[in-house]
Amino acid sequence: MTEVVVVKHNNSIVSVECDGHTGYGAEGEDVVCAALSSIVQTALLGLLQVVGVNVSYTTDEKRGYLKMTLPRDLDGKTRRDCDIILDTMLLGVADLNQGFSDFVNLEVK
Repeated sequence: MTEVVVVKHNNSIVSVECDGHTGYGAEGEDVVCAALSSIVQTALLGLLQVVGVNVSYTTDEKRGYLKMTLPRDLDGKTRRDCDIILDTMLLGVADLNQGFSDFVNLEVK
């Protein structure tokens, strides 16, 4: 199972941590893991390359781990852009959690 922890501050997502493989299918054929990875990694790419935010992140592909943390000093427009990307990511992760709750656990703090 993949544990996804989303941390919010002032109603904005400030960090996302995903840990573990979903175990839905065989390695290389796990569509749930692939979907979750695509959603979260696309959000990270959007923050880095579209919005241009210097997001701190760590990954470990073998473990199935990704953690990203946004800087605290974002201006209002940048924060709004980040909110759009991360709120959309959260919708996708929540949808996966709803459909595959035995494989994806979502906690929003």
